[in-house]
Amino acid sequence: MNRETMLAGGIVAVVAVSLVAVAVVPGALAETESDPVRPGHLSIQEVAIAPGEVSGGTATLQVDTRLAHSDGTSENVTVRVRAVHLDSGLVETTSETAVPTITGEREVSVVQNLSVERSGGYRIETVVYRDGARIAQGSKEVRGVGTLTPEYARTSVRFHWRGGDGHPPVEYTVKNAESDRVTLDVSTYLTNEGDAASEELRVVFTARQADSNVVADRTAVAVGTVRPGRTATPSVELTVPDGYNYYLDAVLWKDGVIVGTTRSVANLNPTETVRANETVREVGIEVSDFEGDGKNGRGAPETTVEGGYAADSAGSVPGFGVGAAAVALGGALLLARRQS
Repeated sequence: MNRETMLAGGIVAVVAVSLVAVAVVPGALAETESDPVRPGHLSIQEVAIAPGEVSGGTATLQVDTRLAHSDGTSENVTVRVRAVHLDSGLVETTSETAVPTITGEREVSVVQNLSVERSGGYRIETVVYRDGARIAQGSKEVRGVGTLTPEYARTSVRFHWRGGDGHPPVEYTVKNAESDRVTLDVSTYLTNEGDAASEELRVVFTARQADSNVVADRTAVAVGTVRPGRTATPSVELTVPDGYNYYLDAVLWKDGVIVGTTRSVANLNPTETVRANETVREVGIEVSDFEGDGKNGRGAPETTVEGGYAADSAGSVPGFGVGAAAVALGGALLLARRQS
């Protein structure tokens, strides 16, 4: 028996053993699953941010992340949101929530609360994980958090005139003038813009000398409650030295807390006049558009990491394929026949 015949016989023996292993040992050959479990596609559809509870030092931002899901099933999904201060770049707070298993084509809402310092602005970063891998992310900016009013300082009563409509928010008339002293009758208008009666209120009127900023006179008056849609007109008398210009300040108080201020002027110096100080204030909380890392605001495209074998097969194991075994057997038989 020559060497070629012995080699062919050995190949036939190896192939035969492989075929026997196919029948006896489970998993010796890789079989293609008839119905593989495919992970669903997840992306961030929308992120909405709304103010929650507000205290003197902190504010709660309610972050509602809506996830768009299609195809297959998504398990072990986690949504993490964090607030990064726009000025310092430091992470203020982080919240992480596990999402129940998602199936089919639908949207899922994940609501999380972030408690931040009531000042400045923040970048709200949202990241979606599946099995510990990041699959979608995006961010939104929130500015003017410091303008959120704490619960204890809220009231539906406002100074009716705000200075921009041509009417002074604080009015005065000269009631009496004698011995270089002037008595002013000072008043303002308070309107309840809410749907319920207001709390017990009071107003403190102050006449402040314009050049020196010295308080010339100050008087408080009780307003009581103001019915919804009604206007109250509290007034006091202030006595000041004649021949000077004054700022007339009105401060609205509720249960020991300042809830509103306004200012006008009283020009009693015939040679010069002053105007109420112009101030710049924040216009309120502002939320930017959501910025994702994919097109059209959707999350990043998912990447499936495949091993060196059985790509796209969730439950396969390494081994000889049936096709490879058949080809090897055919080649061995052909070689043996040619050598014989």
